[in-house]
Amino acid sequence: MSDLEQRLAGCLLTVFPDLSPEQVSDASTLTVKAWDSVATLTLLMLIEEEFGVPTDYDKVEELVSYRNILSYLGARMS
Repeated sequence: MSDLEQRLAGCLLTVFPDLSPEQVSDASTLTVKAWDSVATLTLLMLIEEEFGVPTDYDKVEELVSYRNILSYLGARMS
């Protein structure tokens, strides 16, 4: 697991403490019952703080899973 993946996983585990580390890579609004609009905003604010990457709020509807957020961050940080 890369540093980016580990740091993002840490963000998800902070916002969703009921997730196990094994569940993070498959986490999405469809698989995590607690992942609602408030949790999304909380997660995105935490990610902004952790990575120093401002969120493009026009893309919020796409940032609904660990994998989508990982791709988003990878593109913004390269």
